[in-house]
Order: sequence, then C-alpha cells, then structure tokens
Amino acid sequence: MKQRTGALLVLASAVAFGVMPIFGKLSFEAGVGVATLLFVRFAIATPVLWAAVAVKRAVPRDRGPVLRALALGAVGYAMQAGLYFLALERMDASVLSLILYSYPALVTGAAIILRRESASRRRLVALVTASGGLVLVLAGAGVGSLDLAGCALGAGAALTYTTYILVSDGVTKALDPIPLAALVSTGALVTLGTVAASMGALDFGFDPVGWLWLGLAALVSTVAAVVLFFSGMSRVGPSTAAILSTLEPPVTVALVFVTFGEALGAVQLLGALAVIGAAIIVNLPSRVKTV
Repeated sequence: MKQRTGALLVLASAVAFGVMPIFGKLSFEAGVGVATLLFVRFAIATPVLWAAVAVKRAVPRDRGPVLRALALGAVGYAMQAGLYFLALERMDASVLSLILYSYPALVTGAAIILRRESASRRRLVALVTASGGLVLVLAGAGVGSLDLAGCALGAGAALTYTTYILVSDGVTKALDPIPLAALVSTGALVTLGTVAASMGALDFGFDPVGWLWLGLAALVSTVAAVVLFFSGMSRVGPSTAAILSTLEPPVTVALVFVTFGEALGAVQLLGALAVIGAAIIVNLPSRVKTV
C-alpha cells in the first residue's frame, strides 16, 4: 500500500510538472512577460512553501546548509528558470521539454567525468541513447522551423539544471525536502525580483486571465509538484521516483497537442522515446541487468 501510494504521488507530481509549459504559453498569450512570470511565480510559491514548513514545524536551524540552499536558488535555480522560460517564449513546448529532459543523462555523464560514478556499460548506453534521441528531436523539426536561439537557451537550461543537481547533492542531505524547497524558492525570488526591477521589466498590465495561469504555475507546477514528488519519493525511493517521473515529457507533449495543436513528427517521436528511455536506463537500480 505504501509503495502504491508513493507511486501515485510521484506520477501526480510528474503531471503537475508536465503542465508547466502549458501555463507558461497561456501566460504569454495573455501578455505576461518572462520577467513578470518568473517573479510572480516565485512570489506566490515562496510564502506557500514557508507555510508548509511552519505546519510541519521543520524550520531549519543549521546556518551553513541554509545559506547554501539560498545560494542554490539565487544562482542555479533562478538561472535555470530564466533560460527555460526565455526558450519557451521562442519554441514549441514539446521540443523544449525533451531538450530539458536530457538532464538525467547529462548528470550521469558529468558524474562520470568528475569520478563520482563509474563508467558502467548501462550508463554509457544511456548517454549515447539520450544524445541520439535529442538529435532526432531537433532534426525532425526541420531546419526552417527550428529556432536556434531557443534551442541554445533550452540547452543552457538543461546544463544549468545539471550543475544545480550536482552542486546541491550535499545540501539535500542536510535539509528536509520542504524547507529546502522553500529556501531555494526564496533565493530565486530575490534574484529574479531584483533583476526584473533593476531592468524595469515588471509589467502587470496584462490580461486579467493571465493571473489565473500565473497562479496555476505557482501552486500546481511549483508548490504541489515539489511536495507531491518529495512525499512520493520518501515512500518509493529515489530510483523508482526518477523512473516514474519520466511521465513528465509525455504529459507535456500530449497537453501541448490538445491545447495548441503542436504535434511531434514521427522522427521526433522516435527521439522522444530515446530520451525517455535513457532517463529510465540511468535510474534503473544497479541490481537490474541491462544489455
């Protein structure tokens, strides 16, 4: 029962994360700018996460991990979110989702280079599979319809998230998940708010419906997604949670088709399967043999 509940929570989290690009695109259609979207998203999510911390009575006390978590949010997560939504403004959400989801293989590759993990056959297969899948996803879009700047921003988001995960390894062991999420969100809010205000980029003159999409991005795809994932992972373990999270890209692809009519071509679908398959291979328990 515990395993089933945990699996359902992780799957619900994947759906909540997967719908984020939809809320982002709909926000853009309502006239919301990237800087405003990022600021409002974290301005809503941060106090809600701190309320959850208060309810759980899990206020962190150790100054060192707290400062590192704030820095992770202020630098790593703020940069990743900024690059992601700048890319989303320029390109199809489905393709961007698959570019970003190359991060499990990127993390594995970086861990091998840094000698944190061994270069096993399974991990090398995952790296090659993910790389080939991304080539198919991008090539299938066609040269004329492919926004190179958007792809570069998406790749930057994936690389930034990879770095964020590698750097945050020690912090995640020192803090409970919900306080960690609240601290990271706080750091991101401070950075994104400061940058947007200094550039005069905050503009709240968008269509009223934009507040609906911003609220959903903050509450569904940020707060709920994080809480559901960590709650599920505590029941099923990190490897199973990571495998179940591969539902996220298919959710995005399906919802993008239903909402905007954007569909992947046959070659891109093959590439998508390769990217998702690589993520599963990377996260398979070590006792499972692969060929």
